[in-house]
Amino acid sequence: MRRYLSAFAATAAAVVALVSSPATAHAAAVAVYPGMEIHQDNTLCTLGYVDPKLGVAFTAGHCRGSGTVTDKDGNVIGGMAVYRDNTPDGSTVSTTDTITDYEDIGLAKDAIPNNVLPGGRILVTDPSVVLKPGEPVCHFGVTTGESCGTVESVNNGWFTMSHGIVSQKGDSGGPVYVPTDDGRAVLVGLFNSTWGNFPAAVSWQATRQDASADVRAAAASGQVTIQTPAV
Repeated sequence: MRRYLSAFAATAAAVVALVSSPATAHAAAVAVYPGMEIHQDNTLCTLGYVDPKLGVAFTAGHCRGSGTVTDKDGNVIGGMAVYRDNTPDGSTVSTTDTITDYEDIGLAKDAIPNNVLPGGRILVTDPSVVLKPGEPVCHFGVTTGESCGTVESVNNGWFTMSHGIVSQKGDSGGPVYVPTDDGRAVLVGLFNSTWGNFPAAVSWQATRQDASADVRAAAASGQVTIQTPAV
C-alpha cells in the first residue's frame, strides 16, 4: 500500500500536533469547513472533517494530488500530510475486503477552520458511536448536497448505505454522519465510492487508527517531529 508521511494528525492515545509543511506557508485567509469543495490538481472532491484545534482536515485518499489543496476559487487551504488508498480497481468488491481511503491535510497558517456543515450542524466525533446495519445516517457531498438513508452493511473498515443516500463525482471524501437530536452530527465515515447499488464510506474509527499508526511510524523513523500542544 502506498503511504506518504509528514505534517500532522490526531493519535488515538494522545492529542499531538506535527510541524506544518512549508508547502502550506502561503495561503489566503479563507474559511475551511466540512462539506466544502476542494481541488487537488484536476481532482474535485469534498472535505470530510476539520479539526480547528489541531489545524488538520480529512478527505478521501483517492482525492490526493501533487500536494497542494485549494478551495473552489483556487485559494490554497493546505497541503497533503498523510494518505492511504487501497480502493480496489474495477466495479466489484467483496465484503471481506479491507478498504482504507483517507487523506490527512495540514491546514495553512492563514486558513480559518471551523467544524460546521453547510446546513448548520456542528460536526463532532465520538469514539463510542458504533455503526450497525439499519442505523440512520446522512452524507454531504458538493455535487449532491445532503442525502440521508440507512446503513446497509458494516464490513472491514468500511460500510455501505441505502434507502436514500446518493452520490456523484465530486462527493468523494465527504462526511457521513449520524444526526443527533440536539442539532449536531456525529462523524462516522468518509465517502469512498459506490459498489454495485450501494454507496460506501470508510469508517472514521478505522481512519483515525490508521492515521495514528502512520504518524507514530513517521515519528519513530525521524520523518516528523511531534510536539504536544499547550493546554
